[in-house]
Amino acid sequence: MPSNQLKTNRSLLKYILISMITFGIYGIVVDSAVSSDINIIASKYDGKNTIHFCLMYFVFTPLTVGIYSFIWYHKISNRIGNELARRGINYSLSAKDFWLWGILGSLIIVGPLIYKHKMLTGMNMLAEDYNIKG
Repeated sequence: MPSNQLKTNRSLLKYILISMITFGIYGIVVDSAVSSDINIIASKYDGKNTIHFCLMYFVFTPLTVGIYSFIWYHKISNRIGNELARRGINYSLSAKDFWLWGILGSLIIVGPLIYKHKMLTGMNMLAEDYNIKG
């Protein structure tokens, strides 16, 4: 059992409501925590390191005229999905979900919210498993 417990209470409703109240700052904080937590959970197994969300959001995305954010979400979605599978957690998340719900789903307006819910749920499941097994 790890000495530092990860948060397992991420929810879409809280994400939306508090982000609106804080003009998007809470969303940045939550996504930053997701990028840090996936590194804590998966790095020793897959040898990868996800770039921190703030670095992606404030530096690389403006430099690449928004393109890097697509790459970052593609990679983190696959990484979360791979770690869920490695730990034997029965939940599906992959880059396909990002492209179908996060991007193409924008046409039906609620698609990005469905993607964010899947991402937050996947991270909650990983954090719960990590808090128990390490």
